[in-house]
Amino acid sequence: MVYDLWMWMWAAAAVVGIGVWGLMAYVSVRYRRRSDDEVPVQTRYHLPLEVFYTIVPVVMVVAIFYWTVKYQDAILDDPPPDETVEVVGFQWQWAFNYENPEDPDTFVVDGGAGGGVIPTLWLPVDETVRIDLRSPDVIHGFWVPAFLFKMDIIPGKDNNFTFVPNEEGLYAGKCTELCGTYHSRMLFNVNVVSRAEYDAHLQDLADQGRVTTSTFAEFSETSAGTEGIVGTGNPEEGEQ
Repeated sequence: MVYDLWMWMWAAAAVVGIGVWGLMAYVSVRYRRRSDDEVPVQTRYHLPLEVFYTIVPVVMVVAIFYWTVKYQDAILDDPPPDETVEVVGFQWQWAFNYENPEDPDTFVVDGGAGGGVIPTLWLPVDETVRIDLRSPDVIHGFWVPAFLFKMDIIPGKDNNFTFVPNEEGLYAGKCTELCGTYHSRMLFNVNVVSRAEYDAHLQDLADQGRVTTSTFAEFSETSAGTEGIVGTGNPEEGEQ
């Protein structure tokens, strides 16, 4: 939806831009001052033209506003999710807590593998996923460029969004808010996989003992520098 709206806005801007540039070029040539001319004829108070270039921009702005609100409401809609993941952003690391559908107070925790490896958020393809964003320290930003969507992670505020990842693949993500010394290394990946691969990954984490009932703040305070990872690598491509 965001991509479609973006493309329509670009198309509208292109039509307006080409029209304006074309008219400017035309009048610059057609009504240029010639050596045998006096001052060019001054045209003003052309009511139909003034009405036209007043109404048309208003109509365009209203249309863009309407579709923006419509798509934004659809994006922020909160249907029942198939999976819920608590994403914890904290200086200068990421942790992903996968909620157990059978026990919402229990999480399977994935904060990366250590050694400077960029942490990866795993998601099942073609299923509704709810992302709960949490931070115990400063403002961070959760952004995956390929998803054309960004949301801030604000301490004390429960930000969340629901979406359906519809194409398998590995996508780079990053923090977008200046959050301190190692902000530029606060990277992560999103790995969209089949349901079988997703379940196998969570089972592997559970077998490693990465199960907790801690709140996001308790987890991030006790795991800073161990489970969480200071990301490294190419901020545009992530860990491929």
